[in-house]
Amino acid sequence: MGGRVAASSLKSLWNDVRELSLGAPPQIDHLHARPSPLHFLRHYVAANKPCLISSAATHWPAFSLWPSSDYLRSTLSTTPVSVHLTPSGQADALAPHPDSPSSLCFAAPHVETLPFPDALDLVLESEKGKKVAYLQQQNDCFRHEYGPLAQDCEEHIPWATEAVGCSPEAVNLWIGTHLSETSFHKDHYENLYVVISGEKRFLLLPPTDIHRMYIRNYPAARYHYHQDRGEFSLELEKPTTYVPWCSVDPYPGSNDKRGQIEKQPLFFDGPEPFEVTVTAGDMLYLPSMWFHHVRQSQDGSQLTIAMNYWYDMQFDIKYAYFNFLQSISYPLSEKDEMGDGDDIEFS
Repeated sequence: MGGRVAASSLKSLWNDVRELSLGAPPQIDHLHARPSPLHFLRHYVAANKPCLISSAATHWPAFSLWPSSDYLRSTLSTTPVSVHLTPSGQADALAPHPDSPSSLCFAAPHVETLPFPDALDLVLESEKGKKVAYLQQQNDCFRHEYGPLAQDCEEHIPWATEAVGCSPEAVNLWIGTHLSETSFHKDHYENLYVVISGEKRFLLLPPTDIHRMYIRNYPAARYHYHQDRGEFSLELEKPTTYVPWCSVDPYPGSNDKRGQIEKQPLFFDGPEPFEVTVTAGDMLYLPSMWFHHVRQSQDGSQLTIAMNYWYDMQFDIKYAYFNFLQSISYPLSEKDEMGDGDDIEFS
């Protein structure tokens, strides 16, 4: 009986959050002008609610300059940058275990540091199944690696900085093609995501939906690219470590779709994710702890280029509620409620 009550209560929570605060998927609030600091803080940051802001960055020089690869090559001609390499375009994602292909591991990318023009060539020459390159490093890579571009964009987002009361902890740059994809995950930052060229397509789920993500601990591994052979190997980290990661692929292949739906009914049978397409010049506010999956398209451009500003989140009562929620084990099915199966449980 207790399992049934917990299952019913959590499913009610998913619906209540949407009805009382977020609205009905798949749309989020769409602002046609930059908000005031007070409006942004009151209606979005405090409410932990995403919004899309149209034309928020069209006044930046970057908007007209960066789509030109010639400009980037000239400005960054001698600048070393980090490039992430994978065979599939999915870095920091689940992949078949190298020693047991029927199991999964968490696969990090092979990372190289190259002069920007050489790294950009790798991105443009990407081929799925062979080698896909993505210029990204997170951890403040824009300020650490792309300094010559700083004059082309804002150092911070003034109305957001005033709203949250601090400067960005990190500013990151992302340059890739439609072959790069980011698996479901969450960040402990207030995230302002700006697209400069191309499009980014987000699927979003609020923190209350954590049980729908089927988070498991996976052994950590890393791709290694062997230049002489032109191929990758995937090697487990030593000593063995584990990474908690979302198991859900929202776009399973046709051969695997039925199996994934049966294994992950909480995701596929639950409320629809929020869907957001961020086009060039637009800005997405992605609240802290929201789960997000990202695809990108070129939209007629050679490259998809984006920046994001990470502001520290407040570790307040919302964070305490989230930690409590994720500590609750959840019966996956009626069979599990009767004690014959495994619960989702977080440590």
